[in-house]
Amino acid sequence: MSEEEEVKFDRGSSLSIFGSDRKEDVMALVFALIIATAVYFSY
Repeated sequence: MSEEEEVKFDRGSSLSIFGSDRKEDVMALVFALIIATAVYFSY
C-alpha cells in the first residue's frame, strides 16, 4: 500500500468531550480504577 492510499480510521472523536484521545484514555483509566476500588472495598 502506497503512502497516498494510507487508511485513516475515524475513532469518533467528534462525539468526545475531550480535546484529545490521550486525555480520553487517561480519564477512562481513572474512572475504571475508581470503580474497581469501590467494588473491592464494598465486598
